[in-house]
Amino acid sequence: MTNSAPIPAPTDPTRTPAWAHLDQLAEDFYPDLRHWFEADPQRARTWSFTAADLWVDLSKNLIDQEIVAALLELARETGVEEHRDRMFRGDRINVTENRAVLHTALRRPAGDVVEVDGANVVPDVHEVLNRMYDFADRVRSGQVTGISGKKLTSIVNIGIGGSDLGPVMVYEALRPYVDPELSCEFISNIDPNDAGEVVSRLDPETTLVIVTSKTFTTLETLTNARVVREWLLRSLRERGLVTDDANAAEAVERHFVAVSTALDRVAEFGIDPANAFGFWDWVGGRYSVDSAVGLSLAIALGPENFRDLLAGFHAMDQHFQNAPAAENVPLLMGLINVWYTGFLGADTHAVLPYSQYLHRFPAYLQQLTMESNGKSVRWDGSPVSYDTGEVFWGEPGTNGQHAFYQLIHQGTRLVPADFIAFANPTHDFRDGDNDMHELFLSNFFAQTKALAFGKTIDEVRAEGTPETIAPARVFGGNRPTTSIMGDRLNPRALGELIALYEHITFVQGAVWGIDSFDQWGVELGKVLAQQILPAVAGNKEVLAEQDPSTRSLIEYYREHRRH
Repeated sequence: MTNSAPIPAPTDPTRTPAWAHLDQLAEDFYPDLRHWFEADPQRARTWSFTAADLWVDLSKNLIDQEIVAALLELARETGVEEHRDRMFRGDRINVTENRAVLHTALRRPAGDVVEVDGANVVPDVHEVLNRMYDFADRVRSGQVTGISGKKLTSIVNIGIGGSDLGPVMVYEALRPYVDPELSCEFISNIDPNDAGEVVSRLDPETTLVIVTSKTFTTLETLTNARVVREWLLRSLRERGLVTDDANAAEAVERHFVAVSTALDRVAEFGIDPANAFGFWDWVGGRYSVDSAVGLSLAIALGPENFRDLLAGFHAMDQHFQNAPAAENVPLLMGLINVWYTGFLGADTHAVLPYSQYLHRFPAYLQQLTMESNGKSVRWDGSPVSYDTGEVFWGEPGTNGQHAFYQLIHQGTRLVPADFIAFANPTHDFRDGDNDMHELFLSNFFAQTKALAFGKTIDEVRAEGTPETIAPARVFGGNRPTTSIMGDRLNPRALGELIALYEHITFVQGAVWGIDSFDQWGVELGKVLAQQILPAVAGNKEVLAEQDPSTRSLIEYYREHRRH
């Protein structure tokens, strides 16, 4: 039975003894990674851990035993583990929306029990998964066809936020596992150029459109869906495949499906409700890629690979739920992030995957982390008096090395960075006698070494560098990094990696006492956009109601817009 009792008020972390201890440690803190490694030959072994199938090296972080002990005490004093247990059992920890937070239930094996309001949700999850797998198999086999009888080979996912970022990221990360006869396209931005570029690459006879919106009211998604529907019908009319209204209705039913629980709105759009796949209000958008939101992935990758993806999620869930605190990687990484933001002044966090397939992973994490923890009030409504969240950003190596690594190495800002790599490549090329993947990973290893240990002025001088330019070639070192490695980037490993960051985000939010699962900050601009739209379209009365800056911008637009 779900615990329906009110969630206890959060603890102000700054009023805990552990926070005071960490404040004192930070005041006297002078990191010296060179000395620490020289003094402790076992440092790398001490601070390296296995989490599911991932190997995580924390040894190049600005931590020692006393700091980590104080961080673990902070977790105890702020009730992180108790809050974690509330999440896993289905308590309504999303306080402002009075919802459970159960993305972890999406990857629970059949037969498990997780109750919400007295009902086990796991059978419902697997009922939807089985419907997804059945539909995916029928599309992949050609049993489901478009109106002309051709196999549907281009899958278009229309969504935004978590309904786009997750599927795009996973699709790009797992391209080697995509059926070679299938391809996915993604439309999210309300900018007409987004839809325009996608449909220019499509054959309407072989296109399957998935409209992903839980409520089927999302402005961007429904606007794009209507635009693509009109494109599809117009194109089919031009080919003589749609000749009347009944025929048009059949075309929409054959070429459109929905990921939504609003079956009435789905039907009103023209999609057969039998082809609607639902998810639940206890699944936040940025945590939903392993739900029906991943339907495009189940089709493109196939059900077996999607099951492996879910298994990876679940493996990391089990680690987070069961590993001892001192060996619990999401807990430790989340606490170390709190150390950097709360005590060492870090404002940003770089994620640097040494895998081109993960080129969308930093963008995915931007929503996961910043929409979750970009809050200035605690879950009881009281204001925070400390920094929350950090700006997540990044690009794949080695591209980033030739762009922004300069600032990380020699700039004035502290930028903790996570480096991600895999031992085995998907494509194994050689450049003459050189193994290309070994050259690539040599950069991965070298960058974290350079950031940690730097290069002293004496070392620069010993190379014969002229004194006038020697200071420019000094690397201060003591730039913190975490190294995350896996055997190979496959569906299971990707699931583990995503869940790792989900739980890191959770830990930080729990320490700060904030609700990491609402996102009210995205609402005001959306509401104002609807209020301003008449002015943009030419309504002078609404235009006059705007502030001077907004009014002048709209006037400029109106003067220069050519229809």
